[in-house]
Amino acid sequence: MLEIAGYEAERRIRGTLVLAVLLALLSLLFVGLFPSIASSGVDFEAYMESLPPALRAAFGATGAVAFTTIEGFLAVELYQFFWLLMLGIYAAYVAGGLIAGDVERDRMDVLLAAPVSRRRVVVEKFLSLVPVVVALNVVVGVAVYATVLAIGESISVADLAMVHLLSIPYLLACGAIGLVLSVVFDSADVAKRGGLGAIFGLFLVETVSQSADLGWLGAVSPTRYYDPTAVLVRGEYDWAGAVVLLAGAAALVAAAAWWFRRRDIA
Repeated sequence: MLEIAGYEAERRIRGTLVLAVLLALLSLLFVGLFPSIASSGVDFEAYMESLPPALRAAFGATGAVAFTTIEGFLAVELYQFFWLLMLGIYAAYVAGGLIAGDVERDRMDVLLAAPVSRRRVVVEKFLSLVPVVVALNVVVGVAVYATVLAIGESISVADLAMVHLLSIPYLLACGAIGLVLSVVFDSADVAKRGGLGAIFGLFLVETVSQSADLGWLGAVSPTRYYDPTAVLVRGEYDWAGAVVLLAGAAALVAAAAWWFRRRDIA
């Protein structure tokens, strides 16, 4: 069981570790800058209030966010942009090559010659993303907490753990979007770029819908259901949103498996 998932996960060990280290270093840089920013005397809250509503929504600063606190600083500078947008794009980009990559390189015929169903191939390829997502969250979460302590600040361990835990359903949902594109297109590059564009487009949809009082429009975006600012700053855990994201990911994987069973890969 799960041989395909295990094989695919092993292939990504080096890349996952490299990315985890890079993100950890990035988090160290951001946290290390906090003392100088907090003591600068600049009224960042007033500056953010002067920005257009769409930009404030993009940075997760639609409510009361104190940038001179470590929680508010991390939420806006690290998690709201790099974790929410960039890592979401990365998950969709990687997933875009899961099926299309093997089809494009004529490896899928060899795999399907074994006694495995197409549905199992799709599901296990997707499951290979889980160790990647979990590893990134663990490494970066530990790095952030250690650096916060190193600069003499404190942060709620529970809130920091939850911002990473709740990001797992979000990233899997982004990966599921890339997976659908991977079974629709034969070209891995097209599927990957499509995943990148889809996540960025959905992020913009949610951002614009908030600022334009069209909240219903952003319901299709995964970013609607994961708010790192609410977790870190206000200690609010959106369990219902996590369930929606997991259900959406499962539905997309099922749709991808259904489509892949019916398509011709010759």
